[in-house]
Amino acid sequence: MTRAFVPIAVLVALLVGCGTSATTAPPKSSERSVRPDLYACEGCEAAYDREPTGSSASMAPAGEPGETLVIEGTVFDPSGTRPVPGVVIYAYQTDAEGLYSRGTDENEWSRRHGLLRGWVRTDEQGRYRFETIKPAPYPDQSFPAHVHLTVLEPGKPPYWIDDIVFAGEAFVDQAYSAARENRGGDGIVSLSRTEDGRLLAERDIVLEPHPAG
Repeated sequence: MTRAFVPIAVLVALLVGCGTSATTAPPKSSERSVRPDLYACEGCEAAYDREPTGSSASMAPAGEPGETLVIEGTVFDPSGTRPVPGVVIYAYQTDAEGLYSRGTDENEWSRRHGLLRGWVRTDEQGRYRFETIKPAPYPDQSFPAHVHLTVLEPGKPPYWIDDIVFAGEAFVDQAYSAARENRGGDGIVSLSRTEDGRLLAERDIVLEPHPAG
């Protein structure tokens, strides 16, 4: 049988292409367009509701029904190369029944976003961590289980990034992935386990380039 000859340059290109994914090589700032509507964000003002006390926070009170979930990652500058300290991340989610339930009367967003929400500020290495429970999809099964994330950089207005959703679960298919904006990097995560057996979602964040002015 005759072997087909593949030029070295073509072979290298194929190998490089096979090793590239959305989760391993964040696009450089020169390759990422500035979103003119970056700050068009209903509810992002909730990022101001609390002053974070550290880079780690619990979103779920003791005894909250559901399987424990740890969310952690690193926040990078728009080039995807330099960790950024001092960035506030606001997160909120549904409970184990898929509801934004048991919110307080503190303000509109505390009511609408429910009980399971939290704030952190990235540490000197750009790291952050939330401890919570795994959310459930909405009861009408109209959307996958997810955790909403809002970013608040020093001196900038807050903006939303792609929700954390869980690879391989209901509704997280090729069509869903293609429709996402990839704001803040890829938010589709594959769950693993911590050393003590808790669910672990690792979600790095690449900050968005900001509009001029």
